[in-house]
Amino acid sequence: MSPLPINHPFITTARAVARWIASPLGALSLVAACVGVAATAYTVDQTEQVVITQFGRPVGSAINAHGGPDGAGLHFKLPFIQTAHRLEKRILEWDGPPSEMPTRDKLYVVVDTFARWRIADPLKYLQSLRDERSAISRLDDIIGSETRNVVARHDLIEMVRSDRERVVAPEAVMPITGGGQSVARLPPIQFGRRELEREILAAASPKVTLWGIELLDVRVKRLNYRSGVIDKIYDRMISEREQIAERFRSEGAGEAAKIAGRKEKDLRQIESDAYRKEQEIMGEADAEASGIYAAAYASSPRAAEFYSFTRTLETWRQTLDGDATLILTTDSELFRLLKRITPPPAGSVAPGAASAPTVP
Repeated sequence: MSPLPINHPFITTARAVARWIASPLGALSLVAACVGVAATAYTVDQTEQVVITQFGRPVGSAINAHGGPDGAGLHFKLPFIQTAHRLEKRILEWDGPPSEMPTRDKLYVVVDTFARWRIADPLKYLQSLRDERSAISRLDDIIGSETRNVVARHDLIEMVRSDRERVVAPEAVMPITGGGQSVARLPPIQFGRRELEREILAAASPKVTLWGIELLDVRVKRLNYRSGVIDKIYDRMISEREQIAERFRSEGAGEAAKIAGRKEKDLRQIESDAYRKEQEIMGEADAEASGIYAAAYASSPRAAEFYSFTRTLETWRQTLDGDATLILTTDSELFRLLKRITPPPAGSVAPGAASAPTVP
């Protein structure tokens, strides 16, 4: 391909444009054109939404807003009289300061909450708040106020327990008694902290929509007692644990007393049965011995005399010891063996001798 001739119209035009740009007027015109293009064109990112204002008043609808068409990319506006305000489209964070507030059961706690929100209506948001700093300030007031109201309507246990479905320890739901003291049972959990967080969200959401904000979630990050009462709370917890321990010790002592009572009853029953058996055996032995004595007494007169003699000696052995003192007449049958050995008259029985029963 042959080069263009020097006098070609294109070459001539290019040389004229170059000379014009090189001149002061041309350079100034080029700079003005670049500034005009920069003031007219702008880009919208996927993570932002843009509101165009003309002399401070919104013009048209928001670009790339929630629920609208995808407006990311290159856009144009009137230079110098229109301004593009860029607002965040992503979810934003709110982290409130810890606040001290009372519960329904008059216990002061420090509640630290956080929330997630986004700009749902860019036009309303820009007209009412203008920037994120103002939005954070308004959220401090609204969420903090609703948190205080919800906490004041519920007991402390509702804030401590995360969910009402959580199983409570058995000793916490039973009445505790022992040692002359008693502790009332813990009240049942009706809501739980999750439900309280939902109450805060439901109460605060309608109020922030006036500023074009959508409140997505509110959570309690930390819950603590105020520093002045922590030691007292710990003392109360220790006291309750000690009372629970005393209750179990009391129940154990009661069971021990029952076992000891049953043991004593069984022991007495065994001793009673053994004594009855002993008396039965002794009665049978005495009856058998009496039968033997009667048979021996009836067998012959000499056997009866010997029996009377041995019974008399046995009576002396049992009655006349070192500590015995008896006052008897000299003709007492108890001392007849000391005076004579002749047998007693027929029909008489020596003292201490058993009478001979009739043997069947």
